[in-house]
Amino acid sequence: MNNITISESIKYIGVDDTTLDLFESQYIVPHGVSYNSYLILDEKIAVMDTVDARKTKEWFDNLDKELKERVPDYLIVSHLEPDHSANIQLFTEKYKEAKLVLSAKAKAMLPQFFNIEGLDERCIVVKEGEELDLGNHHLKFIMAPMVHWPEVMVEYETTEKVLFSADGFGKFGALSHDEDWACEARRYYFNIVGKYGAPVQALLKKASTLDIKMICPLHGPILKDNLGYYIDKYQIWSSYQSEDEGVLVASASIHGNTKEVALKVVDLLKEKGVKVAFTDLTRDDMAEAVEDAFRYSKMILAGATYDGGVFSPMEDFLHRLQHKGYQNKTVGLIENGSWAPLANKVMKEMLTPMKNVTICENTVTIKSTYKDENQEAINQLVEEICH
Repeated sequence: MNNITISESIKYIGVDDTTLDLFESQYIVPHGVSYNSYLILDEKIAVMDTVDARKTKEWFDNLDKELKERVPDYLIVSHLEPDHSANIQLFTEKYKEAKLVLSAKAKAMLPQFFNIEGLDERCIVVKEGEELDLGNHHLKFIMAPMVHWPEVMVEYETTEKVLFSADGFGKFGALSHDEDWACEARRYYFNIVGKYGAPVQALLKKASTLDIKMICPLHGPILKDNLGYYIDKYQIWSSYQSEDEGVLVASASIHGNTKEVALKVVDLLKEKGVKVAFTDLTRDDMAEAVEDAFRYSKMILAGATYDGGVFSPMEDFLHRLQHKGYQNKTVGLIENGSWAPLANKVMKEMLTPMKNVTICENTVTIKSTYKDENQEAINQLVEEICH
């Protein structure tokens, strides 16, 4: 178990998963992920969520070690996604008197995952603002629907002023791997929670009324210092503001000719002192490309024409942006086509329904390979995107 200290009464009983290759079967996690779970020891004992089935034995071992032969009174169910709920049934079978504390929606969804005997008697359904008395500690329940499932709630422990934030403020990466919080928290947020900016804003508004000294998420490190930094990031992300002024250049090139032009654009932007990021959509992590698209204020797309449309990695990228609520940006377009260039038309059609996305008037069309006569159009696009 990670040697993580929260307080004398609140214990960390979560686990690292360093062998997982894909989170949610789609997101690369080179440094694994943590499944966080907590234990509040008081007159009454509350377990805060379980962990993924991949780590069942280790989690129960951690729980047993901290209980020291005491028995839990409650299991708080913040979120029913399997990476946090997988051991609920085993918990109820081991601790037959313990109650499940959860939202009404979570109780309704629970039979979809488990067959828990005497479910009605085992459940305590809580509503917004209700509190659970553990003795010296009190848990106040705050509903957080669609952050990022409809049954989600978070808990505020009023004595030690701890917010148990469910998937909010989570990040990729095992706790045993020390790294900067923002990069993997941003990639986690935009790819998993990003569509639900309005519900996140609603939760942040509720949280703003609380005196929070510590944030305990279900993934990633416990946040103890400079909480304003993390909350400010979430305000920016969930309101679809740009975190950095700069340009993401995203290329989808079949034989390398489109990429060559995209890299010329990168160089021109750098010469102008613009903060720029580049992604090769055919090779780089798509989730990181999505993260950067939201992070920067502007974007240039360089796509090859393919089968009368745009090369599929670009199409995939734009579908993901559309699904995650991409908005409030300026986008420039570059296309390549050997006989009938159509990529710009298709990219524009995909971007147009997105909210407050301004498409640059200057576009670039390459016929197979870059020629000197293309440079003026490239210069005009770069000039427009910079202003």
